Amino acid sequence: MANAPQLDAIALLKADHRKVEDLFAKFESATGDGKKQALAEQICMELTIHAKIEEDIFYPACEGSVEEDLLNEAYVEHDGAKVLIAEIEAGGPDDRFYEAKVKVLSEEIAHHIEEEEKRVEGVFAQARKAGLDMDDLGARMAAEKEQLMAAYKTGLPRPEAPTLQGTSLA
Repeated sequence: MANAPQLDAIALLKADHRKVEDLFAKFESATGDGKKQALAEQICMELTIHAKIEEDIFYPACEGSVEEDLLNEAYVEHDGAKVLIAEIEAGGPDDRFYEAKVKVLSEEIAHHIEEEEKRVEGVFAQARKAGLDMDDLGARMAAEKEQLMAAYKTGLPRPEAPTLQGTSLA
């Protein structure tokens, strides 16, 4: 990744969006439990890292520049996804609702992407209009992403879902 061209924050996040959209499409057309499970695990990894860099770096930088309601919804959408990710990770293709959980996760993520990428009123448009330093944010997010990818090679951590009051994802 050191030789890769540096993406600004929005370009990095949009690249992540396209990657998970592609992985969901591959999951839909995959045959065989092993292939489906491998794709589901990759989807869970990508989304976990993506949510973490958004929550650690991008969303905090957007506070005061992006509509508060939009950011609050984004955090709640992340936590909803984390619940499904934890259930998908704990299960397997033999589970009755495994494919349904991946499908619902795909639908939730599609909605989340739409909210972030809307042309005028989306999170990204508002952040860019506010003049946030997208190059600096992109560099910081890329560095954290690289660290998380290395750290999560042995498995995903227990999800943190701060918007779910009194709920444990253990």
